[in-house]
Amino acid sequence: MNVNQTAAWIQSYNQHLQEQKDYLTSLDRKIGDGDHGINMARGFAEAAKAVEAETFETSADVLKKAAMTVMSKVGGASGPLYGTALLKMSMAAKGKDVEGDVFAEMFEAAIDGIKQRGKAETGEKTMLDVWVPVLEEVKSSGFDAAQVEETAREAMEATKDLTATKGRASYLKERSKGHLDPGAVSSYYLFVSLAEALKEEG
Repeated sequence: MNVNQTAAWIQSYNQHLQEQKDYLTSLDRKIGDGDHGINMARGFAEAAKAVEAETFETSADVLKKAAMTVMSKVGGASGPLYGTALLKMSMAAKGKDVEGDVFAEMFEAAIDGIKQRGKAETGEKTMLDVWVPVLEEVKSSGFDAAQVEETAREAMEATKDLTATKGRASYLKERSKGHLDPGAVSSYYLFVSLAEALKEEG
């Protein structure tokens, strides 16, 4: 993944968030604070603008810029979690060609950051329930864009049957079952966007 593709990833993700803002917010109204879509769309619109406004030398630089913007512009729990994920990926990618095993290193670093920041583990109906299966897929088979997208989709859909034990949704206990986790859905779009960006010639 070169610099242009990394910037395209952020742009593509922003586009998905703008299109899915109302959907994400409706999911969050059912089991959360009802602001996930609005916050994410606002923050990544700023991130996309910031990335477009500068010239970067490396993919790590693009991710760092996006991370800092998201942390300062996205409200609620989403900003710190997504900002941390992007920042950790930036650190893992620093000084490296982003390909093959480096994707696994980046996702692993992001997951460690999300776990630390969100005090969550897999199976608790959070964004981790998409990130961890994607990491396992990349570790076992390498980075195949179509396969990563499919794994993310299946993992996102599986959150419907989980009972939330973290975040606002955990207050609903068993009643959180039957609803998709908004953070898992926005994470799915992140990986869809990555797959799209990697299909572009940079």
